[in-house]
Amino acid sequence: MTAFSFTIHNTDGNARRGLVSTAHGTFETPCFMATATAATVKAMTTDQVRATGAELAICNTYHLMLRPTPERVAALGGLHKFMNWPGPIVTDSGGFQVMSLAGLCKLTEEGATFQSHVDGSKHELTPERSMEIQSLLDSDITMALDECTPHPATHEVAAESMRRSMRWAERCREAFQKREGYALFGIAQGSTYEDLRLESVQKLAEIGVDGFGIGGLAVGEGQDEMFRVLDFTLPAVPTDKPRYLMGVGTPSDIVGAVLRGIDMFDCVMPTRAGRTGRGYTHRGQINIKNARHTADPRPLDERCTCPTCANYSRAYLHHLFRCEEILGPMLLTQHNEAYYQLLMKNLRDVIEQNTLQSFAAQFAQDQESGDIPPLA
Repeated sequence: MTAFSFTIHNTDGNARRGLVSTAHGTFETPCFMATATAATVKAMTTDQVRATGAELAICNTYHLMLRPTPERVAALGGLHKFMNWPGPIVTDSGGFQVMSLAGLCKLTEEGATFQSHVDGSKHELTPERSMEIQSLLDSDITMALDECTPHPATHEVAAESMRRSMRWAERCREAFQKREGYALFGIAQGSTYEDLRLESVQKLAEIGVDGFGIGGLAVGEGQDEMFRVLDFTLPAVPTDKPRYLMGVGTPSDIVGAVLRGIDMFDCVMPTRAGRTGRGYTHRGQINIKNARHTADPRPLDERCTCPTCANYSRAYLHHLFRCEEILGPMLLTQHNEAYYQLLMKNLRDVIEQNTLQSFAAQFAQDQESGDIPPLA
């Protein structure tokens, strides 16, 4: 079995072009994970997801622990077999979802106790149980359980929260079942405070995690503040470890974070947007429900070669959404996922060619130009 490894093939400024090897294959970086929350990318089959170029999927520990349960997934052969995804899989720790259950979650040093949003049943999630669940799921990259620091937070609150997460990370390291090709990522916290972020990164390095998640961003602080935090956090992260910016984000978020040295991303935006009629293009977002698309024969994005753009017009997609046909969200989601994967491929290519800066400038210019109306 292949050992877990991260190899950097080229750099362009702070940006890195690399390859991660896992028990279930490799994926190229920078990469955007296919968000398969409940072991499925909403409105897409795994064959369709792979066809977009996605090599890595991320599943949600909280949702899978409630149903169908990790024990059942394990009995059925693990997540890869269960969801028909042969490639690498990341599972989050479940912390974010559990602690988002306002009024239904109690946090202690031991872990979190909470009521299921599904049926009200009571559960406990500790660092040890999170490691056990993710092992049963057979994910290639396991995320340490962390406390999701509220935003905004005072320095005192952020420090207490971050240090609890670091104590939990130590327990996760001890409970994690070391296997060839499998990895444990820690999650750096500390809100927007430089001293706390650097303390968190140093502690995770001492613990000996295999990769660094950057958590607690894209929670309302704004893009400029997020980039400011990355600017002082990433130089402290060991260069030989993958860097994963969690829950991010928009195409412009991704380009800016790649420029700063981030390797991995995940976000629900492409699928959520697809279900609500929003499409991503090289000229920014469009709302396919708008009347201006009623008779437009053009594809969503003339630069895109996905099946949606190759075979269907904006007018047809507009019609589907207006009639509330399920095919509309399916086709638009497929395009959005393809758009994100094409963006990542372009970023990898320009890092190899050492032309990332000019690509980023042209990307920003195209996005700002906006969608062009159809000819009269």
